[in-house]
Amino acid sequence: MKALEVAATIAIPEERVAVCGDWHGNVGWARTIARVLPYLASDVTTLLHLGDWSMPPTEIDDVFAETDIDRILITLGNHEPWDRISPLFDKHPGHAVRVSKLTWLLPRPARLTIGGRRVLSLGGAASVDRQSRTEGLTWWPDEAITDEHVTEAIAGGPADLMLTHEGPANTPVRPVREILRTNPHGFPAAALEASAASRARVGEVWDAVRPELLTHGHMHVAAGGKSDDGRRVASLGRDGHEGNLAILDMATLKMATPSLAIIRGMTERAETDRDWRIRNVAESLHEATLDGLKPTPQALRDARDYVDGRRTLEEILEDVRRRHTRDPEDEP
Repeated sequence: MKALEVAATIAIPEERVAVCGDWHGNVGWARTIARVLPYLASDVTTLLHLGDWSMPPTEIDDVFAETDIDRILITLGNHEPWDRISPLFDKHPGHAVRVSKLTWLLPRPARLTIGGRRVLSLGGAASVDRQSRTEGLTWWPDEAITDEHVTEAIAGGPADLMLTHEGPANTPVRPVREILRTNPHGFPAAALEASAASRARVGEVWDAVRPELLTHGHMHVAAGGKSDDGRRVASLGRDGHEGNLAILDMATLKMATPSLAIIRGMTERAETDRDWRIRNVAESLHEATLDGLKPTPQALRDARDYVDGRRTLEEILEDVRRRHTRDPEDEP
């Protein structure tokens, strides 16, 4: 992983953005999101991800190649390859780092402007499953939100929207409170103490910058709540579960979360549309269809490459020319 570009500030004019919870490196689920976004929100060009990203950067570029998404801004989580990420931030402190055509990793903290709104990103969280992981291999202390992160985040002043992976202490989201109360997975006391300390740091920033909306991942539950003073918190679900994707209106800071059934249904429609496009392109590349013949397997492969963005039409036509012509000097 290397820095392709860095930015001290990010300001984008988008009035609507997509927001997603944990993906955990699930490229198949990312492909599902990429297929439905053009149907759900064709105007959206920015995706905000709330951590536990762990995606292969160049592969994610291919996944979203057929969409209008032109940037993915990552608020980092706990389950990330911190051994490769931290050196980037050490070299470019306070800067967002682009690691692929689309993917930007946000520092802790990061201040952005989206649709004229003040946005604060504060990544990181405590891994409650660290006892089953290996330090330096599948778990890194760099995941933690530090006191320095908190101080710097608060010093930046108020925010309208706060993006985190960890939820805040004293969350108004009832299902999250229930998970924290019951500890259904039986995590040990030391892990729970680390989690509580991490949430306390997020809560301290939340209380200081007082965003109208805070949205987070990490808890793998889709739900929302409102504090006594009217501040809203939205928890998003994980990959393949309810409430992983939301469309956020930056003017109102209201989120629309399509159901998993809708996402699945739209994925099937997208697949049908893709198959139709492939057949149509294949027929265009294969003149024998004029005689009532089916496209050859090679024509179908060429069409898939074109529809999936692996090769341009010029490259395909040049390949066809090369396969079906020969130099006159080679004639007997």
